[in-house]
Amino acid sequence: MNFETKKVWVTGHKNPDTDSICAAISYAYLKNQLGDREYIPKRAGNINAETSYVLDYFKVSEPELITDAGAQIKDITIRKTVGVSSHISLKKAWELMKKLDVVTLPVTNRLGKLEGIIVTKDIATSYMDVYDNHALSNARTQYKNIVETLDGTLVTGNEHAYFVRGKVIIGTANPEYIADSVEADDLVILGSKKETQIRAMEANASCLVIGCGFEVDDEVISMAKKKDCVIITTPFDTFSIARLINQSMPIKEYMTKEHLVTFDIDDYVVDVRETMSKIRHRDFPVLDENGDYLGMISRRNLMSMQKKQFVLVDHNEKTQAVDNIEEAEILEIIDHHRIGSLETISPVYFRNQPLGCTSTIIYQMFGEKNVEVPKDIAGLLMAAIISDTLMFRSPTCTQQDIKAAEELADIAGIELESFAKGMFQAGSDFKNKTTEEIFYQDFKIFHSGEVDFGVSQVSALSREELDKVGEQLKPFMKQVLGDKRLDMVYVMLTDILEESSKVICEGHDAEKLLEEAFHTESGIEKEGTLKGVYLEGVISRKKQMIPTLMNAMAEKLS
Repeated sequence: MNFETKKVWVTGHKNPDTDSICAAISYAYLKNQLGDREYIPKRAGNINAETSYVLDYFKVSEPELITDAGAQIKDITIRKTVGVSSHISLKKAWELMKKLDVVTLPVTNRLGKLEGIIVTKDIATSYMDVYDNHALSNARTQYKNIVETLDGTLVTGNEHAYFVRGKVIIGTANPEYIADSVEADDLVILGSKKETQIRAMEANASCLVIGCGFEVDDEVISMAKKKDCVIITTPFDTFSIARLINQSMPIKEYMTKEHLVTFDIDDYVVDVRETMSKIRHRDFPVLDENGDYLGMISRRNLMSMQKKQFVLVDHNEKTQAVDNIEEAEILEIIDHHRIGSLETISPVYFRNQPLGCTSTIIYQMFGEKNVEVPKDIAGLLMAAIISDTLMFRSPTCTQQDIKAAEELADIAGIELESFAKGMFQAGSDFKNKTTEEIFYQDFKIFHSGEVDFGVSQVSALSREELDKVGEQLKPFMKQVLGDKRLDMVYVMLTDILEESSKVICEGHDAEKLLEEAFHTESGIEKEGTLKGVYLEGVISRKKQMIPTLMNAMAEKLS
């Protein structure tokens, strides 16, 4: 795969929110207008109901899912060794190997399915281990193979027929010996003597191989046709014929057919490399998603691996990126969060601004590049800003976010407040969602010193509805601690209209830390029955929740 045609994937974080998805789609569109290469938006997790509402509203397709950034077989150069038929001769296989400078040939059927492989060792074994003079017939050798192997000429008979019974013997100049030694269906290697040739056919030989380029008498040809006997002439002498003829056997007799080690085109290189280290084969077949043969790879091919290329939007922390992001080549990062733990091998374009939404940054870039924003892209960018700023209520929201959202609404022909209400209602419809889906629809993991903790945020327009969801999530949080190997886990139940959050938590000292961080106590609110820490005015995980928790953790360790 050439670098010039390589695709670049634009993706947001795991458990994507509306900004993560809309930013990926919009930035891919912008980059494609600039024309340096092809950019494709991807998603790193399932889309939540709010985002689905936005995409449906503006009739934009959901990006395809990607969960792993590791290089795959399709990212490396595959040697396109053409598959051969299992009926070709050992000699032809050997000649192909020399011509192609390979030690392995794939054997395929007419439908392109892999039947086996043959390697140079198999051909060497065929030369050394054959002592049975019935080997040629046991292998059902086609006469065509015998003609090709001996550089011969078919004088009479059907070259597509098979030598299926009898043995291979060398006739002598003595016709009496022929009568005693040749049996029905034998293949007889002979010289020029007409009488000996006739005696062999009288003994019902199925094939005569006449060496040294001798011509065949018309009487012998006529008799061969009547008796359905194949006659082949060859320029080789008797010794050479005897030495070469076993090379006409079809490779299916010696190829490896069972327990084949193959790789799929979508297999990850890290897994392929591990398998190759345990199996000392030189080459391995590669199959497509339908099981059809595509080509061969070796350890040497892994050195030509092209890493997947990414642009990351709305995140810059390793834990929030797709798996194995360290194996990919990151070209750009566009984000509005704190600088996280992600490292790159080489310098990248990194744009990070203290704004309420990544999509605000991308809208700015449209203007900087003088690229017109289409109505559907404007709608996506606007929706992302409304979502991330909770309709401008979040403390992360800036005047630039508000101005961008209003301008984008004009382009998209949208009334901001009514659209925001429909979007938030769609996002807070929990009736048809599982507990797991609700919890993970907006969940992120963070690190502070030696403490690993996760924070999920669930937003709705009603405190009563949030309390019901909280009761549902509370027992599930213990499972999350174990599944994600976290020390603490928090859920922000954010009331958009009241601009407040009730926080429930699990983990050792999680509640105590929360109370100390926000100088409050847990309790039961008048409007609800769910016990939690009520945080008035706290609706931003990024600007209010995470920094406060991390400061409290740092003080505890100091």
